[in-house]
Amino acid sequence: MRDAHIKYAHVLTGGARGAILDDEAMRTVLRAETLGWVHLDGTHADSAGWIASHLDYLDPQAIEALLDPASRPRITPLGDGLMIILRVINFNEGEDPEDMVSLRVWIDAHRIVTVSLRRVRAVERMSDALSAGIGPQTAGQFLTRLIEDVTGKIADFQSDLDVQAEALEDKIVRDESDGLRSDVVNLRLQVIAARRFMAPQRDVIHAIALSQCSFIDEETRREIEEEAQKMTRVIEDLDELRDQAIVLREELSGQLSDRLNRNMFVLSMISAVFLPLGFLTGLFGVNVGGMPGLASNAAFFWLCASLVGVVAVQAGAVFWMRRTRRPSR
Repeated sequence: MRDAHIKYAHVLTGGARGAILDDEAMRTVLRAETLGWVHLDGTHADSAGWIASHLDYLDPQAIEALLDPASRPRITPLGDGLMIILRVINFNEGEDPEDMVSLRVWIDAHRIVTVSLRRVRAVERMSDALSAGIGPQTAGQFLTRLIEDVTGKIADFQSDLDVQAEALEDKIVRDESDGLRSDVVNLRLQVIAARRFMAPQRDVIHAIALSQCSFIDEETRREIEEEAQKMTRVIEDLDELRDQAIVLREELSGQLSDRLNRNMFVLSMISAVFLPLGFLTGLFGVNVGGMPGLASNAAFFWLCASLVGVVAVQAGAVFWMRRTRRPSR
């Protein structure tokens, strides 16, 4: 049996490779030269005490970083190991993917300790692979597979944003702009939220590849450097997406402005037609002496005819204005 704050515990080498460890075996493996991995729930009240009691051989700075509630991607070489903090896509139900989850990793040649404050699917997939006997066998392989998983999901998230941007662009080009302003703003906010972690994470992955730790051999170095290049491409694509979102918002604002101008033009034409009519009818409707036609039975007919004439003249003027307003082809 394991304590509730311990989510996963495996041995990676030897005859018991892939075995799920209980508490006593796990503590033995983590102190021995046999490579073991334990993943802790950072939100559990017992995690800090367990780390202080059973991982007291770790560097105090590493212990502090494992439990730090506020973190950003970084790497700190400490002795023969690395303290690494990564950000992974948030696939937890009801949460935003760009609200990336922090994954803290202490790794050396003989032990791996990971801590997260929320569920991390990459950790679950690693545990499943180890249970199936197809997981990594060295610390370098573990780190490579973890980084490949994290980077791959980030690239998938960026591809999904690309698809959203293309769909929004098609709708805006077809002038289907109703209700799209919030979608464009949401896309831009997603890009901004994710982008803030990408550059430091790329630098962390690149620094891992350059690390001189004994468990990072030449093959591991090349594979991790390739993941750093993938992160660079993701960052470049996110920068392009951010600029594309700005262009989409400007185009959407332009379409809304054009629509407003067209509506204002129609209202102006209607006002231009009825303003003279309202003036004339108001003028002839005053109840004072001296108004022309008061003693004539045909005065109303001539007033109506003059109003029709005014409308005809104005209709001709509106028609001429619409023709001259059209851009030449």
